[in-house]
Amino acid sequence: MNTATAVVAEIVSGIEPFDALEQEHLDEALAWLASTDDVFRRVKPATPPRHLVSYVVLVDPDARAVLLGRHRLAGLWLPTGGHVDPGEHPLEAARREVVEEIGIPADFTVTGTDPLFLTITSTVGADSHDDVSLWYLIRGARSQHYRLDPREFSAEHWWDIDQFAVLDADPHFGRFLAKLEATLSAEV
Repeated sequence: MNTATAVVAEIVSGIEPFDALEQEHLDEALAWLASTDDVFRRVKPATPPRHLVSYVVLVDPDARAVLLGRHRLAGLWLPTGGHVDPGEHPLEAARREVVEEIGIPADFTVTGTDPLFLTITSTVGADSHDDVSLWYLIRGARSQHYRLDPREFSAEHWWDIDQFAVLDADPHFGRFLAKLEATLSAEV
């Protein structure tokens, strides 16, 4: 295992599973990382057919809300984020994506610089592939307007953590919100 892959394996090993599906995804991700060093997307959209993503969720912990964008290509409400470049640390990818897509420096003071959640999602369409996504949290304020990169997102909206019922979002977003709510409640 090369150094970059070993770093990712260490990050994945540090995530506490929220439920049985997250445990399954963590185990699958660790097995994948142990089997290959080809974990970074090299050719857009699907080479290799499974690769790393850093999601970055803008959270207002006081208002108990998250900001999502209507992603132009996916047609879903998604957090900001993107593919981890070859050899790039996933945290640095998260920082880069925040600047590119929100235009602010990343403030990791919600839960720290470790990802809260991990998912493996098969995309749909002609270039279907698996995204292994590390979900990072950054602090924001619902009272502040954030303009997401219009090349990637057609709209942005704040959603209440405990009232989220949007069907056209990342398929794991409801589980992510349940873990986030449990995490925020434990910190009070």
